[in-house]
Amino acid sequence: MHFIWFTLSLHLVYTYKTMSITSLVRQIFLPRMKALEKYQTDGELLQRKVLHHLLKEAKDTEYGRRYAFSAMKGYDDFAKHCPVNTYEELKEQIDRMRHGESDVLWKGRVQWYAKSSGTTNDKSKFIPVSHEGLQKIHYAGGFDSVALYLRNNPHSRLFDGRALILGGSHAPNYNLPHSLVGDLSAILIENINPLANLVRVPKKKTALLQDFEIKRERIAREAMNKNVTNISGVPSWMLSVLNCMMEITGKTHLEEVWPNLEVFFHGGVAFTPYRKQYEQLITSPKMHYMETYNASEGFFGLQDDPTDKAMLLMLDYGVFYEFQEMGTDTIVPLWAVEKDKNYAMLISTSCGLWRYMIGDTIRFTSTNPYKFVITGRTKSFINAFGEELIVDNAEQGLAYACQQTGAEVLEYTAAPVFMDANAKCRHQWLIEFSKAPADLQQFGDLLDKKLQEVNSDYEAKRYKDITLQHLEIIPAKAGLFNNWLKLRGKLGGQHKVPRLSNTREHMEQLLKLNV
Repeated sequence: MHFIWFTLSLHLVYTYKTMSITSLVRQIFLPRMKALEKYQTDGELLQRKVLHHLLKEAKDTEYGRRYAFSAMKGYDDFAKHCPVNTYEELKEQIDRMRHGESDVLWKGRVQWYAKSSGTTNDKSKFIPVSHEGLQKIHYAGGFDSVALYLRNNPHSRLFDGRALILGGSHAPNYNLPHSLVGDLSAILIENINPLANLVRVPKKKTALLQDFEIKRERIAREAMNKNVTNISGVPSWMLSVLNCMMEITGKTHLEEVWPNLEVFFHGGVAFTPYRKQYEQLITSPKMHYMETYNASEGFFGLQDDPTDKAMLLMLDYGVFYEFQEMGTDTIVPLWAVEKDKNYAMLISTSCGLWRYMIGDTIRFTSTNPYKFVITGRTKSFINAFGEELIVDNAEQGLAYACQQTGAEVLEYTAAPVFMDANAKCRHQWLIEFSKAPADLQQFGDLLDKKLQEVNSDYEAKRYKDITLQHLEIIPAKAGLFNNWLKLRGKLGGQHKVPRLSNTREHMEQLLKLNV
C-alpha cells in the first residue's frame, strides 16, 4: 500500500483541480491489471520462474552453498535436498544476521526485522525483511491491492483524498546503524518515500508511537478533519481508532466524518467477527471491503472479486509456495494442489526463508486461477478429544449464532476443559461481546449446532454427549482481551488474540483477569 502513495506523489504535478486525480493515476495500474491476467493460465510457469530466481540470487549465501543451490535444476532437486524449516531451525542464522553478518540466508546484509508472535520457546520471532522483499513482496502487494480495487470500481475517487494507514512501532536492532526491529507495518512506514507522507495520515511521528492508547487518540484527532477516502489496517485495531474518533466528534456514523470514504483494505485477522460492527459504523452504500493476506513473512493473497470471499494467490512476487496436506507428510508444489483439501503452507522467499512453515492452513476453492480461503493455524486448533476444530469452523459457528440472535462478537478465544470433578470434557469459550445476546444459552446452542454441521469429527464426538459435552460460554468483561495484550506488551500493531488453543495456558491467564 505504501508504494502507491509514493507513486501518487510523483503525479500530483500533472493534476488540475477540476479533474479527478484518480482518473489520472488509474493509468499507472493498467499494465499491472493486464499482467495479472496471466494468473488464469500461467500459474505453474510463474512459480517456476520465482524458484529459479530465488535459487540464483541465494546460491552464494552460506545457506545456498550448504544445500548446493547452484547445482539445482528445478523443483524436484529443491524439494529433495533442501529441508523443511520452522523458526527454530533458522533462529541461529537469523540472530547472526541481526548482529550484522552478511550472506547468511539471503545475499548481502539484511537490515530490517519484523517482530512477530513468538514460538513455544521464545516470546517473539524476528523475521528478516530484505530490501528486495520489501519492494517486491510487501510493497508489491499494496500496489496490486489498489490495482484490483480500481479494476473492480471504475468510478472510484480513491486518490482524491488521503489514506489512513495504521502502523505499529519499531526500535533499533542491537544498536546497529540503520537496522530496525519492530512491527512490519512500522518498517513499511519507516521506509516509505517522504513524499508519500503528503497524502497519508497520520503523521509519521504519530504512526510510529509505541503506546497504542496514546497513539489511538492522536490518530483520531489528526485524521478526523482530513478527506480520508480509504483506510488500511488490522480490523480490531482500526475499529478501536474509529470508535475513539466517534467519541471525540460526537458523530454516530463514520461517513459523517469522512463523507468520501469508500474502502477498507484489511488483513491480519479474520474479518467475520467485525463485519457487522463496521457495517453499523459505516452505513454508506458505496463502502467496500477488501481482504488481504499479508504477514511479517510476506504478502500472499488478495480478494480480487468482492462477491467471493476467496483470495487470489499472488504468484509472481518473491515467494515460492509449497503445501503440506494436513494429516500427512506429503508436500506438493502449487501445480499439484487439489481443491477442498486443507493444506499447511510453506514459503521460500527473497527475505531468506527457505521451505518455511508459516503456520497458516488454507483450502483452495479454485485452481484456475489459484484462489483460497484461510482455514486456520497449524497451532491454532482444538483437537483434545479428536474433534479437530479449526478457526474456519469457529468463524462459521459464531457468524451463524450472531446472525440468529443479533449478537455481535468483538473478541474470543476457546480451549478444552479436560476431565473435571464430574468427568466432563468440553470446550470453553471466552467471548467479549460488543452486543450480548438476550439468551446466552440459546447463543451457545446455535454455536454448538453450527459446529456440528461444519465439522463431522466434532459432531461425532458430541454424539449423545458421550465424548464431548455441550460447550460452555463465559462472557468476558469489556476490554479484557486488550488488557491481556497490554500486560504482555502486545497492544496494537499486528498482535492478535489466539482464537483456538489445544492447551489452557492462555485461557487460564484470561480467566484470572476476568473477575
